[in-house]
Amino acid sequence: MTTQASPGVLYIVGAPSGAGKTSLVKALLKADAAIRLSVSYTTRPPRPGEHDGRDYHFVSRERFDALLAAGDFLEYAEVYGNFYGTSKDGISRDLDAGRDILLEIDWQGAAQVKQHFPQATSIFIMPPSASALRTRLTGRGQDSADVIERRLAAAANDIAHAGAFDYIIVNDDFDHALQDLVAITRSTRLATPRQLDRHSALFEAFRHTA
Repeated sequence: MTTQASPGVLYIVGAPSGAGKTSLVKALLKADAAIRLSVSYTTRPPRPGEHDGRDYHFVSRERFDALLAAGDFLEYAEVYGNFYGTSKDGISRDLDAGRDILLEIDWQGAAQVKQHFPQATSIFIMPPSASALRTRLTGRGQDSADVIERRLAAAANDIAHAGAFDYIIVNDDFDHALQDLVAITRSTRLATPRQLDRHSALFEAFRHTA
């Protein structure tokens, strides 16, 4: 029995800086080729190893403001003095085509996306402790002590909004956290409303044999 195409799943993954979100998302995308990462726009400069069009669309503040004024963003937010935004049309096209899309955004952006796509599955990644988060941020070797303190303060604010997400994963052990993340994406696909839609022909066939 064949299945019919159904709208894709939108996953939202948020976390404070240093919680390990990026590494977990990369591992998830490697483990599940059906999920695509949405490439956001940002005004911040690229970090070492990042590439335009793959990690982010790196644009000037003027270009970002022009896109915002044109209503092109599904959500946008200012984080640590830089702006981030998600293309509204791009997300809608991918979901309508049946593609599963993942957004890496902060709690502000997650709230905005949920307003447009209430069926989206949101996941928050937590660091195991404040001291562990400080160690991770310091170990990057990219920020000054003042910047690290600002990031820690911002992290406390981010974590205060974790309750608005559908799921929370504590990234104490990377492999375990990845297993949790994979479990969430799989269970979302297997939810009854989605399965009834995807396998409607199968259920209809059984109704006729009853």
